[in-house]
Amino acid sequence: MVRLSYTYTIVLVALSVSAPLAALAGDPDILTDYIVPADANAGAITGAFFTYTGFRAARNMTTPVPNFTAIKATMAEFPALNGQSVSYVLLMFPAGGSVNPTHTHPRAAELLLVVDGALSVGFVDTAGKLYTQDLAAGDMFVFPKGTVHWQFNQGDKPATALAALGSAAPGLVSLPSTLFGASNIDDNVLAKSFKTDVATIQKLKAGLAPPKK
Repeated sequence: MVRLSYTYTIVLVALSVSAPLAALAGDPDILTDYIVPADANAGAITGAFFTYTGFRAARNMTTPVPNFTAIKATMAEFPALNGQSVSYVLLMFPAGGSVNPTHTHPRAAELLLVVDGALSVGFVDTAGKLYTQDLAAGDMFVFPKGTVHWQFNQGDKPATALAALGSAAPGLVSLPSTLFGASNIDDNVLAKSFKTDVATIQKLKAGLAPPKK
């Protein structure tokens, strides 16, 4: 059962205004308190503009999600974040080996807070060094900006985490789908890059192809 407790909600508010996250922010500074969307009337802005309710559905779930699920609160979903150098992603992992696949955020560091359950996490730095850690509920872990990283629930209970990102538009580059999914990179280029054969590359691509309707 996915529940974001009141205690953790307070922690998240603190994270969003914390000095470490601000120091990791990569967005340009703005010269106003906030940015009004081009199609909005500045005089009509109310508190609702600064409110995001997209996580409510997850809070009220009575059964775990069947697959790894990420609910984003970035500038695209929450326009008030434009210029504020912060965003959140709610990550939900069912039990038994669910993973947030290897990926990068080119414009932001990520500060992960495990809310429920446990996760194994890791990243690789630009020198090729691997860092891993097992996290329990209440633990935090930072993924430096632009590094390849992942989260893995190998336990027998669901896990929930919140990721604070130092950009309103952190970007997401998923390595599996970028390399072998819909990008249509030439099979020969991939085969030579990974020192394998075209048949292996085609098998990887087939495994990542979207299901046929």
